[in-house]
Amino acid sequence: MNDETIKSKLANKLESIYPDIDSDYILYSFCPYRVCPVGAHIDHQKGNVTGFAINYGITMAFVPSGNRMFEATSLNFDGLKGENILDISEKKNDWADYLRGAAKILRDKYGIEKGLYCVIDGSLPIGGISSSAAVIIAFAKALCMVNGLQLSSDEIINLVQEVENKYIGVNSGKLDQSCEVLSKKDNLLYLDISTGEYQLIPQNPNMKPYKIAIVFSGIKRTLVGSAYNTRVDELKSAAYSLKAFSGMNYGKYNDTVLRDVPYDVYKEFGSRLPEQFRKRAEHYYSEMDRVKRGVEAWKNGDIEELGRISFESGDSSIENYEAGSPELKKIHEIMKETDGIYGGRFSGAGFKGCCLAFVDPSLESEITQNITQKYLEKFPQYKDSFGIYYCDTADGCDFDLEKPKAKKMIRR
Repeated sequence: MNDETIKSKLANKLESIYPDIDSDYILYSFCPYRVCPVGAHIDHQKGNVTGFAINYGITMAFVPSGNRMFEATSLNFDGLKGENILDISEKKNDWADYLRGAAKILRDKYGIEKGLYCVIDGSLPIGGISSSAAVIIAFAKALCMVNGLQLSSDEIINLVQEVENKYIGVNSGKLDQSCEVLSKKDNLLYLDISTGEYQLIPQNPNMKPYKIAIVFSGIKRTLVGSAYNTRVDELKSAAYSLKAFSGMNYGKYNDTVLRDVPYDVYKEFGSRLPEQFRKRAEHYYSEMDRVKRGVEAWKNGDIEELGRISFESGDSSIENYEAGSPELKKIHEIMKETDGIYGGRFSGAGFKGCCLAFVDPSLESEITQNITQKYLEKFPQYKDSFGIYYCDTADGCDFDLEKPKAKKMIRR
């Protein structure tokens, strides 16, 4: 479905809910999804990561409300959600919490007061491609447009982390939103989470043709209440223990990350860690090395080597990080045995959701047939929700804000 078709669908829905609006005054906000070929599960430890934005994402059609209310309808979830921006407090444990969190923090930090009416749609199934960060960014951009607020890339990236960490309760890092804001088409984003410094590395002109395949398991994931926060705590515990074993100043537990612990310290004292902490630390340090090698492969135009390194990342996610539902592990296994796939791994937290793969575009049909047949033989219950999508890299979210035409505000 192309951009104009999506916008038309959203505009029609918006007009059906609010029949007094003029279609000429409908505005749009878009944020792409992201994939991370290597650099999995280490952004919250302030490691180095890589990523791309892709040409699918969250689109929002909206109009200013003319008051302090926001109302939101999702084409992916049930129910119209609404709230006075000034009254937002605790989360309500539904899909609109990401909107409430964005509105609350924009209110508290920047004093916004003007609301909007919107309809939201995602162009891929939910799970593993950072749809939550994309929703926050698309909604925050729309609120900024309505309130005449211009934020920097850093402010948006920090806003998303604050929403997820402090309002939603997920101890995530900055990988997702950084990819969705900073990426450029045909460039690999290489980001040092510790310093915020990043490079956009252009695609080597000698690189073989490739597409990015997104293979959805058919099940959705929820970070809160899953093993996600436990894994973050295990990594912090490994870092804290290694500092204590080595005589380093270990400071406050909540401020501790493995990026502060040199690899030589891990080599010397890692065997003293509880097994689960040691395995999490092993994933971190080996993933940092994979990121370095993956960046070099991209620079050299070697998509096959980058794919192999991405497979290594997936293997470590299973063996050391101990992520992966049975469904995702099966997809990962099938991908490793499928001709035309250069490499890939879990996308997102890796407990449900999807896998990503770099593929030879000339073999798309054969790849789709092979993965679908083998996966549904094992998990036939997902035949109606399983899917494979082929996409390209894309630019991150554009924050050049269009000013709304205030004369057509709705007042209800």
